Amino acid sequence: MQGDLAMANKIVDEEAKKQIGTTGEVRVYDVERGAIRRFAEAIGDPNPLFNDEQQARKTPFGGMVAMPTFCRSLGSPIPNVKLNMPAQFRGLDAGSDWEYFVPIRPGDRITVQSKLVDLRESEGRLGPMVFIVIETSYTNQFGELCVTQRSTSIRY
Repeated sequence: MQGDLAMANKIVDEEAKKQIGTTGEVRVYDVERGAIRRFAEAIGDPNPLFNDEQQARKTPFGGMVAMPTFCRSLGSPIPNVKLNMPAQFRGLDAGSDWEYFVPIRPGDRITVQSKLVDLRESEGRLGPMVFIVIETSYTNQFGELCVTQRSTSIRY
């Protein structure tokens, strides 16, 4: 009986799980050399790979590339996850995992899209916690996947 009550009060039920796979709006960005330089200056990174085309051409990359954290400047709307929770909930950023495949270069046209890939519930000290995992892909104009980001947030 108590197990049936717990199932009835679940936040992440079968209906909520149907949202897995939903995507946010696609955004497309043209990456400019100046934007890469300004981002490097803003974070205090003097590496010539991100600041000096002449020096960057002497590297195995053959020219300037965007630093790994540059993707933070390329926003992507995340899917609106609907849950049976009070309107006023607390949220935590539980971190991100990044995977890099192909460098982003000046002149690239990067398509960014986020997708809900996991939704699960756990019991915490303060009650139920919902873990929401969003995967964001950054793909260049040649269809090459440059970067993926898996972000986890917690609502409770």
